[in-house]
Amino acid sequence: MATASDAPVLDTLAAMTIDSIERCGMDNRTLILTRIAALAAMDAPAVSYLAHVDPAVKANLTVDQVQDVLVAIAPVVGTARVMAAAGHITEALGFAIAVADSDAEAMAAAQSRSGS
Repeated sequence: MATASDAPVLDTLAAMTIDSIERCGMDNRTLILTRIAALAAMDAPAVSYLAHVDPAVKANLTVDQVQDVLVAIAPVVGTARVMAAAGHITEALGFAIAVADSDAEAMAAAQSRSGS
């Protein structure tokens, strides 16, 4: 089955996410914290958390709030899942920071080449 998109899987995931947000009555902060809890419960990989870094920043979430969610769900999902989630979150944040640093360096280089 051919599609018009170059990234049909990502497009589908984005559409599902948008639909979920539109149908959900939660504020952005609660929504992201709930999603982080669900990711931890299902032992999601770091890339799944990476998709939530920007929305978490936009919702003004703090590290303490994310840690509180992990503490709250630990008795339900278990130590191993919570520790894995903490590691995956750390990995996702490290990748996001590396990408941001790379983008900043590229912008600075472009500005210096243009004489700005």
